[in-house]
Amino acid sequence: MSLTSILSAEAIDKALKECQAPESFDHKKFFQSCGLSSKTAQEVKEVFRILDDDNSGYIEEAEFKFFLQRFKPDARILTDKEAKSLISAADNDSDGKIGSFCAIFYALCDLLVYRIMLL
Repeated sequence: MSLTSILSAEAIDKALKECQAPESFDHKKFFQSCGLSSKTAQEVKEVFRILDDDNSGYIEEAEFKFFLQRFKPDARILTDKEAKSLISAADNDSDGKIGSFCAIFYALCDLLVYRIMLL
């Protein structure tokens, strides 16, 4: 499965263009622009599986550096600062990796949207 089976190619392109410059990546803005923040919990779970490049059940810092390239192969690599910021947004236990699709979903979307999904 590819990300374009969940998100439109046009939305992905738009989101990537908004963060082309180094240090311009904002995870909440990116996920809103690409449409992920409006997806169901199941769709977000599928995205988590796609982003978990080594199928370890976790998304580690090394995977986050190439995060944008998972959306489009010719996208830029995140800077160390951007990757660390993205991880810290969803890393509830400070182990340097994301181990739950709910944790990443919480980081990507507003708390209110997350709570609604749990109802």
